[in-house]
Amino acid sequence: MARVYISSVIAAPAGRVWERVRDFNGLPRWHPAIRESRIENGEPSDKVGCVRDFRLQNGDRIREKLLGLSDYDMFCTYSILESPMPLTDYVSTLRLTPITDGDRTFAEWSAEFDCAVDAADDLVNGIGHDVFQAGFDALKRHFSS
Repeated sequence: MARVYISSVIAAPAGRVWERVRDFNGLPRWHPAIRESRIENGEPSDKVGCVRDFRLQNGDRIREKLLGLSDYDMFCTYSILESPMPLTDYVSTLRLTPITDGDRTFAEWSAEFDCAVDAADDLVNGIGHDVFQAGFDALKRHFSS
């Protein structure tokens, strides 16, 4: 099993960052790699079990299922149902924690998945850099302006 873990500090209150990221269908509004997204079957985007179908800027399609969402604990957990990446059993969590010193946010994004041994390093690095860190960098830019 491969694991990815990326953390960052965002110079904004955790509640404000959570407002930006909590919408499971809202990736195109804050993540630069996402072109468009929709929730299947017209379900609410905060309903556990809903499925988002989205396109990356390069046109690739990914479908993910919301497994957990907590406004109190500020996290969402989801799995990949379909992806062009050569992986299976992907489960990821995005979690925010308030940093009271300076009213900032500690952000963590992690994932575990199965893949071929020879693909693991590329997948871990790509997901860590191009997805997780790119998302955190976009959030930092948004809240610094």
